[in-house]
Amino acid sequence: MTRPYILAESHWATVRDTAYDVAILPWGATEAHNFHLPYATDVIECDVLAAESARLAWEKGAKVIVLPTIPFGVNTGQLDVRFCMNMNPSTQAAVLADVVATVERAGARKLVIFNSHGGNDFRQMIRELQPKTTVFLCTVNWWQVVDAKPYFTEPGDHAGELETSILLHFTPSLVRPLGEAGDGRERKFAIAGLRERWVWAQREWTRVTADTGVGNPKDSTAEKGAKFAAAVCEKIATFLVALAAAEPETLYET
Repeated sequence: MTRPYILAESHWATVRDTAYDVAILPWGATEAHNFHLPYATDVIECDVLAAESARLAWEKGAKVIVLPTIPFGVNTGQLDVRFCMNMNPSTQAAVLADVVATVERAGARKLVIFNSHGGNDFRQMIRELQPKTTVFLCTVNWWQVVDAKPYFTEPGDHAGELETSILLHFTPSLVRPLGEAGDGRERKFAIAGLRERWVWAQREWTRVTADTGVGNPKDSTAEKGAKFAAAVCEKIATFLVALAAAEPETLYET
């Protein structure tokens, strides 16, 4: 049975006759995730979480449509890791502009970029694109929607307990035994400002971590992933329902 809120599963007659209010663009990355998670971890996460958020919103009456996931992200700090697929920010900006133009022609009035990769940052692209389109543009990093600390011993930054638990819940067959995983130890910057993160610089990934992970996955469970994913999707769905119903003049408080 097709899901009416997933564009890839929809048919022309349905798409032609449905007035969608919100388009959702999942954007991931293809990169190494320690020894136990697959390269497509970020893609899988935004696929399943965007779809579940859209399902919840659709069932509450919001006409939302999830576009196909873009699988490549900014990986300029991992160019020396084999087959980490890098898409430069300028390329992302060009792709995003074309997607926005398509969404505008289709009559959807809002676009949510559903981001699943820390190296992607769409804010400056939105600043440049927004004056050129009538489509309302916004972006969400799904892992920041809900405070992860109550759900995990140590959420981690990359292929740690949070991400591993999510995949153990949704795609357990793709997760290698946790005994094979590295401990995700992070080598921090030696300079205080960079280490404390009030100064930002790109991290050279193979100097940061020996196993490509940041965060220990040892306490990961499918149950933790299920609880966290449910909280994230419910909160995003609530936002999607409100966004779908909003008019430009109601986006701000009076």
